Amino acid sequence: MSNVFRELLKKVGSGNHTGENLTREEAAAATKMILLGEATPVQIGAFLIAHRIKRPTGEELAGMLDAYDELGPKLKPIASVRPVMVLGIPYDGRTRTAPINPITALLLAAAGQPVLMHGGDRLPTKYGLPLVDIWQGLGVDWTGLPLEKTQQVFEQTGIGFVYTPQHFPLTQSIWEYRDQLGKRPPFATMELIWCPYAGDAHIVAGYVHPPTEAMFQEALAQRGVTNFTTIKGLEGSCDLPRDRTAIVGLSKPAITNEIERLHLVPREYGFTTKNVPLDTTEELVAQMQGVLKAIPSELMQTALWNGGFYLWRSGICSDMRSGIAQAEELLTSGAVAAKLQEISSLIQSQASMVNRCTDVPWRVSTF
Repeated sequence: MSNVFRELLKKVGSGNHTGENLTREEAAAATKMILLGEATPVQIGAFLIAHRIKRPTGEELAGMLDAYDELGPKLKPIASVRPVMVLGIPYDGRTRTAPINPITALLLAAAGQPVLMHGGDRLPTKYGLPLVDIWQGLGVDWTGLPLEKTQQVFEQTGIGFVYTPQHFPLTQSIWEYRDQLGKRPPFATMELIWCPYAGDAHIVAGYVHPPTEAMFQEALAQRGVTNFTTIKGLEGSCDLPRDRTAIVGLSKPAITNEIERLHLVPREYGFTTKNVPLDTTEELVAQMQGVLKAIPSELMQTALWNGGFYLWRSGICSDMRSGIAQAEELLTSGAVAAKLQEISSLIQSQASMVNRCTDVPWRVSTF
């Protein structure tokens, strides 16, 4: 048992009248003790549920991110005229609406905007469709690459994926607790603004509940991050909704912890107010392949809506309408499909190299 962790547990678990928030340093220490297994299972489970009930503060999220920075992986800076866009998407996936973020990432990379994603497998509490399954359906398997090979793919194609079971295995124990508790602990909030990249980054974080956005602002301000975007997106993702006004927060680099509020109404740009439902993985992949061929569909409309926004937000296009037009051009010209093929071919090549290096035959020596 860790006596130090017990004191931190007492602070977050003492109730409304006597409980206290952790300092940034204490939150970092607690996170490290959880990841490294220095606290007991009883202590960790109690801490996670107590912290959820209390609700994390921005300062605590900043401390948790400090621990992830110390113990976790980071891709090295790449040569880019634009900050790498890091998409923070819930690790427990989607269950109701069709995700479009892999297409968005491909579209941005085809336009010269690097993108970094991160996540794992099907995870609690939703056990929704994860990013890696979609990528695999499109012919891109990120799961077998060591970090140095992922770095090479990132540098050459402009898209990277930090796959936590491979690149940050210390986090795997958290998912066991999350499954047994049946509730999302504050780590589920923190992972949305985690940045496993050592260079200049633009963090894009989705959320569901408005108080989460304020926590993001405070955590990022404490860590000196001034380039970020918040999106009240589909199922907490970075995908803009079509069934309602998209609520977006744009950081103001010159003013710490301040955002500019943006409301985007789909029908004002010619889009119907309808989200594409998620049925099966196979059906979604088939729909995405149709988008890559520029075949008209509801998912194609979602791709243009999101692509237009991100091309504008990245600075490639001057406004939303030109961004939408550019997104359509990139899809109809085959540039996005070509980017997918480039990544798929390179990863297959990298995976073959890894397999050849690890497949060393036994040799029998004779004397």
